[in-house]
Amino acid sequence: MIPLLPPLPTLLLLFLAVSFHGLQLASSLNQEGRYLLQAKRGLVDAGNSLSTWDDRDATPCKWAGVSCSDSDPPSVVAVNLTGFDLEGPFPSFLCRLPSLASLVLSINLINSSLHAASFDSCNALSHLDLSQNNLVGPLPDALAKLPNLTYLDLTGNNFSGAIPLSFGRFPHIQTLSLVSNLLDSTIPSFLGNLITLRELNLGFNPFDAGPIPDTLGNLSKLENLYLADCNLVGEIPPTLGQLSRLTNLDLSTNQLSGSIPQSLTGLSSIIQIELFKNSLTGRIPTGFSKLATLLRFDASLNQLEGPLPEDIFDAPQLQSLHLHTNQLSGRIPVGISRSKSLLDVRLYQNQLNGFLPADFGKNSPLEVLDLSTNNLSGKIPTSICERGALKQLILIQNVLSGSLPDGLGRCQTLNRVRLQSNFLSGPVPIGLWGLPHVSLLDLRDNAFSGEISPAISGAANLSTLLIDDNQFSGSIPSEMGALSRLYEFSAVNNRLIGPLPSSLGNLVELGRLKLHNNSLSGELLQGIQSWKKLVELDLSDNGFKGGIPPELGSLPVLNYLDLSSNDLTGEIPIQLQNLKLNRFNFSDNDLSGAIPPAFANEAYRSNFLGNPGLCGDIPGLCPISEEAAGNHHGFTWLLLSIFMLAGLVFVAGIAWFCWRYRKYKKATDKSKWTLRSFHKFGFNEYEILDSLDEDNVIGSGASGKVYKVMLSNGEAVAVKKLWQTPKADAENTEQLVDDAFEAEVATLGKIRHKSIVKLWCCCTHKDRKLLVYEYMPNGSLGDLLHSSKAGILDWPTRYKIALDAAEGFSYLHHDCVPPIVHRDVKSNNILLDGEFGAKVADFGVAKAVEMIGKGPKTMSVIAGSCGYIAPEYAYTLRVNEKSDIYSFGVVILELVTGKLPVDPEYGEKDLVKWVFSIIEQKGVEHVIDPMLDVCYKEEISRVLDIGLLCASSLPINRPSMRRVVKMLQEVRPQNKSKAGEKDGKLSPYYYEV
Repeated sequence: MIPLLPPLPTLLLLFLAVSFHGLQLASSLNQEGRYLLQAKRGLVDAGNSLSTWDDRDATPCKWAGVSCSDSDPPSVVAVNLTGFDLEGPFPSFLCRLPSLASLVLSINLINSSLHAASFDSCNALSHLDLSQNNLVGPLPDALAKLPNLTYLDLTGNNFSGAIPLSFGRFPHIQTLSLVSNLLDSTIPSFLGNLITLRELNLGFNPFDAGPIPDTLGNLSKLENLYLADCNLVGEIPPTLGQLSRLTNLDLSTNQLSGSIPQSLTGLSSIIQIELFKNSLTGRIPTGFSKLATLLRFDASLNQLEGPLPEDIFDAPQLQSLHLHTNQLSGRIPVGISRSKSLLDVRLYQNQLNGFLPADFGKNSPLEVLDLSTNNLSGKIPTSICERGALKQLILIQNVLSGSLPDGLGRCQTLNRVRLQSNFLSGPVPIGLWGLPHVSLLDLRDNAFSGEISPAISGAANLSTLLIDDNQFSGSIPSEMGALSRLYEFSAVNNRLIGPLPSSLGNLVELGRLKLHNNSLSGELLQGIQSWKKLVELDLSDNGFKGGIPPELGSLPVLNYLDLSSNDLTGEIPIQLQNLKLNRFNFSDNDLSGAIPPAFANEAYRSNFLGNPGLCGDIPGLCPISEEAAGNHHGFTWLLLSIFMLAGLVFVAGIAWFCWRYRKYKKATDKSKWTLRSFHKFGFNEYEILDSLDEDNVIGSGASGKVYKVMLSNGEAVAVKKLWQTPKADAENTEQLVDDAFEAEVATLGKIRHKSIVKLWCCCTHKDRKLLVYEYMPNGSLGDLLHSSKAGILDWPTRYKIALDAAEGFSYLHHDCVPPIVHRDVKSNNILLDGEFGAKVADFGVAKAVEMIGKGPKTMSVIAGSCGYIAPEYAYTLRVNEKSDIYSFGVVILELVTGKLPVDPEYGEKDLVKWVFSIIEQKGVEHVIDPMLDVCYKEEISRVLDIGLLCASSLPINRPSMRRVVKMLQEVRPQNKSKAGEKDGKLSPYYYEV
């Protein structure tokens, strides 16, 4: 019997029911989970950070970054995706979560603008953190309409424009952080209406110059006010003294003027006051002693004057006082010795005088004391390290006298001691020689006496020992061979005697050994192959005897060798030719034999004088007998006569042909060339045209060849001859050449700046184009830095190059109207004159800022060179001043590391990423060019920091070129002080804080 089937409609309904039930079983995720998955679909999850977001779960409460309430059923109350490496637009689906109170998406690559519609459903949101992303556009008004928002952090994005008026109407806001964006206009006074605010952070924005609004004094609940580097001008408003709950006040790195208001001494809850790097004047007000919670006060790098307030050190919890680089005068108040919490005092570069209080250091756990470059007198207090915590004692360039306190020899915590240029005398405490943590011991330019103690073997961390210009006597102890980290030992102008201990050959880190003008004797060290890092060896003006060790020729980076004014004998070893010496001197010894061929040059004559037995092809050295001289000269003149006669015939023929050809050429072409001049000069285009032959080529690049042309007046010019266009590529390439030529002419023709190469004139004829520049005898920075001659570029020279080039780019960005973007900043486009002054060159792809982005021709020439191109170029295809700054950051890294911007050594990285990774893994010292003197390490590190800041991946984090110049100048504050520079080298009074 056949069973009866239900009707067709009934079957269809049954099938649909079963299918729907199966669908429910396959995906049981609730609606909030679906919203989260929708948000995920709009993002690129390169690191698979959201792999736990699974649609088979019933709820998203166990997903990474998701937090739910304890209610039944649970609901999503917080999403925190910090550092998940997510990329894409703001995920607005998250706002559909009805109970979402906290949303944190910081440190990702969210890269859209924020639209009002994105926050329509975020009514429950109280905490919003979108910091450290790539968000752009104006700040959205909609944020101020969120009824429950108390915390808003948009730090480290690219928001631009003014702070909108709506931001003065947040109903419950407590934290508003807009640090490091591109906000302009001025800081608005309506922010003073946000009476619920506890934190207002607006630092590092390029606001228009403007004052601090008085109305901020109305924010009675404010605890943190951060306005660093906001282009603030005018005086500090006294109303800020009304902020009784304020714990942190940071107005640093602005252009504030006037005096420090007395009202700030009424900030009863203050912990930290930062006023450094402004233009504040007048006296520091009294009354800071009343601030019971004050820990740190920094008003350095201003123009403050007058005496220190008598009560400045009486604030009961004061730990750090930085007032360096001002014009303060008078004595240091005795209150400094009463303080029980003082850790860090930096008063250097002022005009302070008088004695240090006798019991200074007795009551406070002092760690850092820097009083350099003042007029302080008297003795160093015996109690300076009584609490056993002192790490840095820096007293350079004062008039301190007397002997060093014995307590310094027991100060086991010391790591830096700099006492240079005082009137200190007597023996150095034995314990001080061997302190285990000291890395720098600088006793130069005093009147110390006695011997270097064998206790120095305990100085396991010592890398720099400087005792020049004292009265030290005795021999160099063999225990110095135990200093495994010693890089520099300099004892110039002392009374040391005896031989060099053989143990010095064990110093594998040794880079500089300078013992000039002592009474050392014996033979020079043998077995010094371990000195692989030795850059400078100066043993001149001593009594060394015997021969020069051939092993010197095996030292790979030695470039300064001075053995003059000794009693050395024998020959100059031929192995020394292996060295790449920038400076050397063997004069005033008793050397004999032949001068090695590489040194037999008239330019080196003075380096061999005073050695009667030396012979070589240098006039005035090693005279020979008259008979030998007669035979030698007769044969020589015979050969010369034959060659000269043949040469004259040949040259005459060539000259006649060239004369005829040039006469014809000039007659043909004279009327065809057009010359445009930009400066007054004493030559014509024919002098240039007649000298463009291959013998004069000094360079060749993508745009053409460069010739060195000697003019009839004895001066030289550089001529760039742009490539002629092959017919096959005529239509496109000709346009590129024309664009490059016009850009160069339009840019350089109107520029007058010491750090930008001078364009004398240009010559054109049909498709032939010539640019005539001033000649730069030392070529490009890139060619020199990455060649065997890099040793010429010591650190002071590299620093000068960086500063000169920065000033050139700053002129382009800030002083030209309209501003000019170079678009191809690289070391090969920085040229060096005879004194190694740097000048910016090659403006073939430069653009005025107002023209960038105004049409399809903007990027007709690819802007930038491999390794120098800013990362945002990959997704914006635009370059601006920030792109130049990134490229300049790479140049700074080249100067510091000596490495190329791209190299197989880095693997998949470029120089910027390589430096970041090495610093993170091994430390700064592993990226510094080993050819650089370690005594400049701290200064190099500061310049390196500037380079890394310029090369930040986020454009907003890069400083302006004007700021870069200022930061580079501040690396060497003595440039603007009475200490100054001597002989073009770093002043001996330079110090790092």
